[in-house]
Amino acid sequence: MRYGAMNFPVNPVLSEIATLAGMGFDYLELALDPPQAHYSQILSRKNEIMQALSDHAMGLVCHLPTFVFTADLTDSIRQASLDEMLQSLETAQVLQAEKVVVHPSIISGLGSFVVDQVRQYATASLQAIIRKAADLGITLCLENMFPGYGSFFEASHFTSLLAGHPALKITLDIGHANINNSRGQRYLEFIQTHGDRIGHVHLSDNRGSRDDHLPIGEGTINWRKVAQALRSCGYDDTVTLEVFSENRSKLHKSLLKVKALFKK
Repeated sequence: MRYGAMNFPVNPVLSEIATLAGMGFDYLELALDPPQAHYSQILSRKNEIMQALSDHAMGLVCHLPTFVFTADLTDSIRQASLDEMLQSLETAQVLQAEKVVVHPSIISGLGSFVVDQVRQYATASLQAIIRKAADLGITLCLENMFPGYGSFFEASHFTSLLAGHPALKITLDIGHANINNSRGQRYLEFIQTHGDRIGHVHLSDNRGSRDDHLPIGEGTINWRKVAQALRSCGYDDTVTLEVFSENRSKLHKSLLKVKALFKK
């Protein structure tokens, strides 16, 4: 396994690289969100960022913007959001990112009353992103979400899309799969059903009701089961720890715990 962590986009990217490298992470997962990591700012400091990654012997995975609305009912908002995603994809290619993570569109606001219409918009936006990634030669990994998001939270939701796009991969977010999952089986179902299509993994803990991004071991996830299932399906690639604590020592402690888990 190779282990990474995500920058906090409020902080300067170069300082985030130095901090995460000092903890022993193998790569940066670059969240391309403002105020410090919008694609325009990243491009303006491209050489410095690439040099810093090289100096610290760190790889790069990119995460497309999270706080956009690619299925919004307003055409101009939807198009602006899609433009942000496509420009961010181009930036990932310029930075020579190994792979790129994308969230599915969220169903929100009045969209919850016209779900079929919103899902058509969401599908059109996702198809445009998939085509752009293919044109750029980028490995795209679609992330599973949680029930409140409205789509792509069950393993079955990915089946037809993966069948139609052989190059598309899954980002398996274990924390997301644990939310509103009373049987404790959703993340295992993802691994059992789509193990050969998992291209990236996100790890964080929670207590089953919210996406808390807790340190490993502070929630209800059975991490031994997770590690065993991932080993059983042959996964041995990038694993990003999404532990968002103000106390960054908890991120480092989580890294040590996860490394120990996967050594067993």
